[in-house]
Amino acid sequence: MIAFDHPTRFLVLVILLPLFYFFHLWKKRGTVFPFPFSLWKQEGFVPRVYGIRILVLIQNVSFWGGILLVVLAWCGPSRVIKENVYLERGADIMILLDESPSMAAKDFQPQNRFEAARGVIRKFVESRTKEAVGLLSFALEAALRVPLTTDYAYFLQQLDSLSIMDLGDGTALGMGIATGILHLKDSIAREKVMILLTDGKQNAGEITPETAAVLAGQLGIRIYVIGIGTPGETYIEFTNPKTGATYRGTFEGGFDEALLRDIAARSGGSYFYAGNPEALTSVFKMIDSLESQGKRVKLQVRKVPLHTTYAVGGLVLLMAAFFVRTSLLREVL
Repeated sequence: MIAFDHPTRFLVLVILLPLFYFFHLWKKRGTVFPFPFSLWKQEGFVPRVYGIRILVLIQNVSFWGGILLVVLAWCGPSRVIKENVYLERGADIMILLDESPSMAAKDFQPQNRFEAARGVIRKFVESRTKEAVGLLSFALEAALRVPLTTDYAYFLQQLDSLSIMDLGDGTALGMGIATGILHLKDSIAREKVMILLTDGKQNAGEITPETAAVLAGQLGIRIYVIGIGTPGETYIEFTNPKTGATYRGTFEGGFDEALLRDIAARSGGSYFYAGNPEALTSVFKMIDSLESQGKRVKLQVRKVPLHTTYAVGGLVLLMAAFFVRTSLLREVL
């Protein structure tokens, strides 16, 4: 938005508008004398007036445009920029993504569960402003992919590099949560949050999910647990990133919903079920709204002065008008 420090100075236009009318619109101004064009050696002479008219138009537009810009510069223009300033640090968020083979189930058409989960995570991270976000994936083992960071471009790059079964065949929920705790426990953020996405049951790892969830709650780490997928027989297809072998078939879907609810409850978080892509998107929007509550934000307004830009533009137009008038039209001032 453009604002002016001295808007009353626009009154000078009251003087300029009558001058513009007098010089360019008043039909009775001046006198027209007929000029005879006679034949010279039987050849007619046709004056070339169209080029002159164009030059006169350019000269007039440049002159009055320059005058207008100079007046605008005199009025003190500035661009007003409104920004939200967060008065405290945002939450530190660690996202835990299951990359076990069952995440390749094709019940989230046209994608599989893993691709759908990555898509909503991408949108969630792209909407962040001040929160530090980390990424951890788990299957038979758990591994930190991105430490807590506000470099969202790097986060998304690493997210895209994940692949199913890169960490083996299994679902180590407890190890995933414990690894997330390890990287969140020393955070000084106002809120420490984990978002756990899984479609499986605990069948690997030495740490139980219940034990890890209790520890998270004691350290003030809240876990939002999202169970994804549909029950029943589901088609599955994926490629082992280490061997290149492709696997196809069907498996019996479903997950331990009671366990996932217990993990959320023990940590002071919440459990959500997402049986389709739309529900998964809605869950992330709900988590986003929950984490946005209570943020202290101040609206800051700053001005970027534009008077120099307007003045320089006006002088350039006036110089262009002067050049056209004296050099091209060859008028004498």
